[in-house]
Amino acid sequence: MTHTTRHAGRWTLEDQFTSPWHYLPVEVAPGARAVRVQLSYDRKAGVLDLGCLGPAGFRGWSGGARDSYVIAAGEATPGYLPGELEPGLWQVIIGLHRIPPGGVGFEVTAEVIETTGARPGPLEPAFPPGRPAPPAPPALSAAERPPRRSLPAGDGCRWLAGDLHTHTVHSDGALTVDELARFAAESGLDFIAVTDHNTISHHRELRPAARRYGITLIPGQEVTTSEGHANALGDIGWVDFRRPAPEWLKVTRDRGGLLSVNHPIAGPVSWMHAMPERPPLVEVWHWSWLDLSWTTPLSWWQAWDPSAVPIGGSDWHRTGSDAPPGTPTTWVESGTEDPAGILASMAAGRVAISAHRNGPVLLRTGGEIIAVDADGTTLAGPEGPCARVRGDLARFRGTAGYHRLLSETGATLALTP
Repeated sequence: MTHTTRHAGRWTLEDQFTSPWHYLPVEVAPGARAVRVQLSYDRKAGVLDLGCLGPAGFRGWSGGARDSYVIAAGEATPGYLPGELEPGLWQVIIGLHRIPPGGVGFEVTAEVIETTGARPGPLEPAFPPGRPAPPAPPALSAAERPPRRSLPAGDGCRWLAGDLHTHTVHSDGALTVDELARFAAESGLDFIAVTDHNTISHHRELRPAARRYGITLIPGQEVTTSEGHANALGDIGWVDFRRPAPEWLKVTRDRGGLLSVNHPIAGPVSWMHAMPERPPLVEVWHWSWLDLSWTTPLSWWQAWDPSAVPIGGSDWHRTGSDAPPGTPTTWVESGTEDPAGILASMAAGRVAISAHRNGPVLLRTGGEIIAVDADGTTLAGPEGPCARVRGDLARFRGTAGYHRLLSETGATLALTP
């Protein structure tokens, strides 16, 4: 037996002014097997986001990437958390992301499957519950994995190459967790943070994929609002994106994670949140830094909080839309390759950023600043250009302040805090 609830109407600007998020009730009886929700509206007229709360709290989010979802005990649409359906009042979350002056008409249909053996009907994405996900790609052979770069590091440590901003099918990315892990590993990365928007449904897939492809996968989530995005890094549970941004920082820190301001200067998704206390990380280098001779991201970092640790992220979603994983590459000097150890090294500021995994790198280690594979570039410090780099391994006195490697046209090739 299936119990159906329908909601229909028109979301207006006045609704958006009241709150960016609205909630439509769905009653779930004891013993229900699954919940299926379908949102219908004219996507040419506006953008509505979609999510779900159960009686016990968060059950998933897909934003504007999907129009439907299914949640059942053992399976769920990517972006949503499988598990037993608690009886009681469930809520369909509708985010009023972009509403035109005339409003947006909508209809929400929620089916509660109450009979054993009954299944929800067809829905997107391509592998909803009841249909198999794509098979995991094979593990990498030795020939497919690029050799690690040998960079000068402190005793017991090595420099790990990574990317701290990537997405999968659990939000608006094109790849499964397995596909992303293999892609990053065959790109020569040692770690990536998987940071799907406003959800942690991907976290349960990270450890198996990390073992299969020999890469560290750091749990993350991109806390996403119309006023800016932040990455909450670490196995810290869900961070409620509906709360004020200072609470994101407190929750992330209290649970042992790190919060980063994402792409602070990036058109309509630039950072607008006021935060009396600054997050420990700033995504200074993002794929949207299209002309590396511009210093705008660096000036924002210095004005916002020069003590914040700079990091980089490709913001990978799919081929052709963003930079590939590792563009830029964030290097972390760490004595361990587990997620917690990498995050601890980042918190301590043992990081560097380069435009590419195989390009020039600028590091701080042993009290020195070291330029690797950077012959002919210019070393620039807080006061501007200060030395020419000679040779493939050049050492300089470790003076204070962030330093960069510049090309002959003034483009930033590498950065160290």
